[in-house]
Amino acid sequence: MRAIVAGGVVLAGLSLSACVTPRAAPPAGACNAAKAQGFVGNAASEALAEDARKAAGAQTVRILTPGQIVTMEFRAGRLNVNVDESGHVSAIRCG
Repeated sequence: MRAIVAGGVVLAGLSLSACVTPRAAPPAGACNAAKAQGFVGNAASEALAEDARKAAGAQTVRILTPGQIVTMEFRAGRLNVNVDESGHVSAIRCG
């Protein structure tokens, strides 16, 4: 910390230049679900899931149906395609 006296008043200043961490580029195979949102509302199929995976840049894809038991670990390179009771894509998320 550095103190500066100006007109009888002490002004204190802090240097915080080292507090900002640069944002790294996403690793190869990382998922970007925003690029696959156009598939939401369509009838689910293996072909649609694969097209969504490619659009999102993910390494893997899984289709999740209502009531299905799934593992909860997060995988940056995986795309999850959620399907509703009518067989349509209800959500697309990474993880």
